[in-house]
Amino acid sequence: LPPSAGPDGMAARILHRLRHALAGEGDREERVRGGSEAEDFPESSELEDDTEGLSTRLSGTLSFTSHDEEEEEEEEEEDGAGEELGEPPQPPGAAAGAEDGGRCWGLGLTPLPCAEWSPAAERPGSSLLTRQLQELWRKSRGSLAPQRLIFEVTSASVVSDRSSKYVLYTIYLIRSGRFDKAPAAIARRYSDFERLNRRLRCRFGCDMADVAFPRKRLRRNFTAETIAKRSRAFEQFLSHLHSIAEIRRSPEFLEFFFLQDLQAAQRLTCTGMYREALATWANAYRLQDRLGVCSSGRFLLTLAGLAVCHQELDELGEAHGCCEQALQLLEAQGSHPLLGPFLQAHVHLAWKVGKDKRHSEARLQDLREAGPPLHQQPTLKECLIKEPLE
Repeated sequence: LPPSAGPDGMAARILHRLRHALAGEGDREERVRGGSEAEDFPESSELEDDTEGLSTRLSGTLSFTSHDEEEEEEEEEEDGAGEELGEPPQPPGAAAGAEDGGRCWGLGLTPLPCAEWSPAAERPGSSLLTRQLQELWRKSRGSLAPQRLIFEVTSASVVSDRSSKYVLYTIYLIRSGRFDKAPAAIARRYSDFERLNRRLRCRFGCDMADVAFPRKRLRRNFTAETIAKRSRAFEQFLSHLHSIAEIRRSPEFLEFFFLQDLQAAQRLTCTGMYREALATWANAYRLQDRLGVCSSGRFLLTLAGLAVCHQELDELGEAHGCCEQALQLLEAQGSHPLLGPFLQAHVHLAWKVGKDKRHSEARLQDLREAGPPLHQQPTLKECLIKEPLE
């Protein structure tokens, strides 16, 4: 056999094919970057050449007004139109680092235990090849970009009101390898993405240096081609941001996703529109769950909103469950502005639904001995309404 047919050569070829499959999108991106289309359409130098596929996916969800005027400008693009805001992109997740511990990653970027390679070692003559592959994967896994959260533009609509015309993009947050019964979704326009990009570049200048952002345009903002290209650009933009640990934990990035929902849910709750508020609180809950921030103050406020709306709609079992989840998060905290209100609500709801309330009553007694009288504390609904959300 020639030298390349030995175990070393075979291991190298298999590793090359696997890495080539994973890096396929990056290769296509490089080919587009050098194309002549970049001069005619600035965004094309920043995106993978996937416009046709994305246009097909959005073909049933692209919505246009009857008076589509290509010369008309978007409201958010009136100032400084044509300004270049982005740099050529790097592969999404390139800055994420090796956070996968001792796991290997398959072609679908799904975490696989390294032990799944071991059955091949039982076959005669294959143990050397298996060990070599395991070693090569260990050395090269830092260059792979496992994607745990996928951002997908599912629809784009041209919206016209009295003073402006803009495109509204609906983005789903999808956990890779898992089935979500209810989607977590946001609807954002170009100016929302631009504001996020500007805030992050002010705070994370070095990390944002290689993050691409679609440039502003003077004309043709409402054509199907432009919308499809920008949809793909926003997917890549969010994926790249999420791959950088410091950015995905920052308030600027997180609040881009759920602050609007929290503000809208609070307004609906204050006006007594509990059914509408419940749906908005629930979407904010799912967004925070996908983003992995289920121990923050915003998440506790979300649980308070869900509990209040469920209780007002006479869904006492669901309200009780929300209080229990919040109290589990507050278990290790001796004091918190929402601890007393949650305990009082939990005791009341547990009595209503016939659940054990002794533990909450004991914690309430401890609060009485350590602080002001409970009758002076606000209820859960009062805390929810008075909480400033900016």
